Amino acid sequence: MSTDAAALAREALAAEASRLDAADALRGRRDEFVGSDTPLVYFDGNSLGRPPRAAAARLESFVREEWGGRLIRAWDEAWMDLPFAIGDTIGRAVIGAAPGQTVIGDSTTVLLYKLVRAAFDAQHAADPARVEIVVDRDNFPTDRYLVEGIAAERGGRVRWIDVDLSRGVDAASLSEAVGPQTAVVVLSHVAYRSGYLADAESLTRVAHDAGALMLWDLCHSAGSVPVETDAWGFDLAVGCTYKYLNGGPGSPAFAYVAARHQDALAQPIQGWMGAADVFAMGPEYRPAEGMRRFLSGTPPVLGMLAMQDTIAMIEDAGIRAIRDKSIQLTEFAVRCADDLLAPLGVEVASPRDPAERGGHVTLSHPAMREATARLWAQDVIPDYRDPHGLRIGLSPLSTNFAEVLEGMLAVERVLRELAADS
Repeated sequence: MSTDAAALAREALAAEASRLDAADALRGRRDEFVGSDTPLVYFDGNSLGRPPRAAAARLESFVREEWGGRLIRAWDEAWMDLPFAIGDTIGRAVIGAAPGQTVIGDSTTVLLYKLVRAAFDAQHAADPARVEIVVDRDNFPTDRYLVEGIAAERGGRVRWIDVDLSRGVDAASLSEAVGPQTAVVVLSHVAYRSGYLADAESLTRVAHDAGALMLWDLCHSAGSVPVETDAWGFDLAVGCTYKYLNGGPGSPAFAYVAARHQDALAQPIQGWMGAADVFAMGPEYRPAEGMRRFLSGTPPVLGMLAMQDTIAMIEDAGIRAIRDKSIQLTEFAVRCADDLLAPLGVEVASPRDPAERGGHVTLSHPAMREATARLWAQDVIPDYRDPHGLRIGLSPLSTNFAEVLEGMLAVERVLRELAADS
C-alpha cells in the first residue's frame, strides 16, 4: 500500500469510528468504568474486565456497614442467600435461565469439575456403556485437563474432536464423535482462541440425540452474546464472572443446572454448605434440594460484590443491544485489520461472518508475541495466544470505536518497527 493510500485508509477509518461512536446507543456506559477516561487502550476485556466505578463505593460500603456493622449477623440477614440471588439475576439478565437453576459458587475450574463429574457418574450409572467424555482439542486448557483427569479417575475415556484453530466444533464434527458410548459432551460456546461462536442450540440437540448430556462453557460468551440456556435445552453450564461481567480478578464462577437434572446429580465435593440442613452439623452428608446441593464451602461474599453492578447494566441495556454493539466493534476491528495490517502480512484468524464470531478477534502474524510485549509497554493491552495470535477482546459496555482504532494503529506501528528492526 502506498503512503498516500495508507493515509487515506486511516482518515476513512477515523471518520467511521467517529460516526459509530456518535450513533452508539451504549456510549454513555463507558464512563461507568474505571480507567475509561485515560489514554490506555484496553483490548483484553475478554480476559479481565475493567472495574465498574460503582464497585468502589459498593466495596467500601460493604466493609464499613455490612461486614463492619452487622458482622456475623449479616449471614442470616443477606449473605447466605447471595449466591442464589445473584445467580438468578445472571440467569434472567445474561443466560436466559428461569429462577432456581443458577448459582454463584467456586472457581470456574472447581464448578466444571463438579458438573462434568456429576454428569459422567449419572450417565454411567444409568448405562454402563456410556464411558466417553467428548471434548475438542482446542477447548480451553482447563476444560481439557479436567476431562482427562475425570476420565482417568472414573475409568472412562476421552473422545477428542480435531478442529480448525480458526473456527471450532460444528454439527458435522460433533455428530461423528458422539454415540452410544457418550456420557457427556463438553464444549465452549465461544472458542477462547479464535472467537468462533458455536451454534449451541443445534449442538445440544446433536448431543441429546445421542443420549448424552451437554455441558457448555460460557466463559467467553456470558455478557457478550445472547445465551438461552432454557430455550436451547442446555443440561449444564459454567461461566466465569471476571470477563464480560467485570467481577474482578478471581471472582467466583456461576453454575447452571437445568431443573430436570438437579435431584439426579450428585456433585463430588460434599461440603457443609451443600447439605440439606446447613447448621445441623449432622453425622452424615445429605444433599440439599435444588441448586444448594452444588455448593460446597462458605460462599465467597467479597468476590460476589463487584459483578452486581455490571449485571445490572446488562439487564438495563439488554443483552441484544450489547450483542449488536459487539458485532459492530468486531466488524470495525476486522476492517481495521484488512486496511492497516493485511499489507504487513497479518491474517484474521477468526470467523469473518459475525454470526459465527463472539466478542473477540484474533490476528495472526509471526511477530505477534514480540508485538504484544511492545504494545503493553506502550499502554496498549491485547493478549497473545499461540500460534502467533494477537487477541483483540472488545467489551461492548466499556469500549468505544475510537479506542479500537487507536489500538489497531498502535499494532500497525509496532509491526512496522519490528519489520524495520529485523
